[in-house]
Amino acid sequence: MNIILNIIWVVFGGLMIAIEYAISSVLMMVTIIGIPFGLQTMKLALVSLWPFGTSIQSEGFPSGCLAAVMNVIWWFLGGFVIALTHLAWGLVFCITIVGIPFGMQHFKLMRLAFFPFGKSIS
Repeated sequence: MNIILNIIWVVFGGLMIAIEYAISSVLMMVTIIGIPFGLQTMKLALVSLWPFGTSIQSEGFPSGCLAAVMNVIWWFLGGFVIALTHLAWGLVFCITIVGIPFGMQHFKLMRLAFFPFGKSIS
């Protein structure tokens, strides 16, 4: 079932979301300072390409204080806007019963977009 839902996701917009994240990731990685943020955007691109069946775990305490500082910087550099966009799309998809699974994936992406540092995907 996850494969069918992922194919529908990719055909109806998931590929465009992943391409946008990949382009912004490459643009962020142009500078040395932007490399950590570009890596987190690439994480968003991977999840947005194939969201059904992927899970996001918190790496816990080992990432520590640096992840918290980087998440705050990320939040001001655009993470807040990305999360609001996923929230809006999630609400739009959840209007219909058929769209609820896709809305839930947008909510998953929203949680990752808020605080990507210290998270791993599997």
